[in-house]
Amino acid sequence: MTTVVLRLSSALSFVFALSLSIPVLAAGGHGTNPVIGQPGTAAKVSRTVAVELRDIAFDLGSIDVKAGETVRFVLMNTGQILHEFNIGTAAMHEEHQKEMMTMMEHGMLTPTGIDAEKMNMDMGAGSVKHDDPNSALVEPGKTRELIWTFGKAGKLEFACNVPGHYGAGMVGNFKFGR
Repeated sequence: MTTVVLRLSSALSFVFALSLSIPVLAAGGHGTNPVIGQPGTAAKVSRTVAVELRDIAFDLGSIDVKAGETVRFVLMNTGQILHEFNIGTAAMHEEHQKEMMTMMEHGMLTPTGIDAEKMNMDMGAGSVKHDDPNSALVEPGKTRELIWTFGKAGKLEFACNVPGHYGAGMVGNFKFGR
């Protein structure tokens, strides 16, 4: 009886701990997260950083930022194919790459653009949209903006998670200063 009670107690503790971690895991790849920060507002922008998205490269290998700083990123796609600017950790990018592959497989994304109608279709587990505030898809010849307030200093990257782009080196680092 004691063994059964201990196992049940351990199982319930595990389930409780897991339930507490679910919101953190759910926020892991998207949007607001204490590690990566949160969407910023134009009124709090301290500076603007222009980033050129070339075919399979960013023009910047790293970007200096400060914890709590709000930065406006002006993202210009000068290449011939679709690119993304996504703020996250390496693990977050790894997860997001799977979602991007699903979007590509279902025709939501093409090598050169976005099919807005398909982007809103139901994938069985709800719609798969690319509307996270820490990320922007930029079609060839287009410019987008992303305003971001950085969280605590950490190991963050900016990356393009369009299938094959991250692996080909389309990733850079945020360097936190004082």
